[in-house]
Amino acid sequence: MKTRRKEVFLATKLRPRTYDEAMRAMEGCLARLQTDHVDLVHIHGLEGVEDLAAIEAPDGVLKALYRIREEKMARFIGVTCHCDPQILKTLLERHDLDSTQMALNAARVGSGGPSGRRGAPVSFETVALPVARRKGMGITAMKVFAQDRIPEASPAELVRYVMSLPVACAVIGMPKLEFLEENLRLAKSFRPMPAAEMKQLAERLSQAHKAELDRYFARHRDA
Repeated sequence: MKTRRKEVFLATKLRPRTYDEAMRAMEGCLARLQTDHVDLVHIHGLEGVEDLAAIEAPDGVLKALYRIREEKMARFIGVTCHCDPQILKTLLERHDLDSTQMALNAARVGSGGPSGRRGAPVSFETVALPVARRKGMGITAMKVFAQDRIPEASPAELVRYVMSLPVACAVIGMPKLEFLEENLRLAKSFRPMPAAEMKQLAERLSQAHKAELDRYFARHRDA
């Protein structure tokens, strides 16, 4: 990275929730990457109400992010979340962030769920994504394949669905060379999925998997 810094958009994330720990973690990131700044740093893995309170505390990581941006250790700051769209919506509405990364896939767009009124649509796509769009934020999709828990849809369908949303990019796992090659083919041949086809796919997959996936991701923690 030291010799190729200008060739990449460099992003990292911070797990700590206190100001001091977050600053130390950021300094460690820069040292290991051999650079004096990154392009983007995210608060990693926003969870529930208690986690939101810790992030927003006077000595919390949010304060550290503002300093990191002010001192140009990062050009942009943001937050990632796959647990609760309502909590992400709250944080995005309250604070001056540039970017967000959220769980977006065709199987979590239906109605109901643990965070919402009975019958009300509760998903990152319907609750948090509109806030990020309204504020002009950079948006990254993650959990496109929902940890391989959507067997009824092909990877191509799931990638095309998410890339048809108003996102800047999609994070896609590539553990094998053939996956990388297939993802490149999908990207090069990409055409937006028609709205009617997106709705049909989302309704079919959500009916089968939304409740299960909401429960799974409410407890899931990334490494």
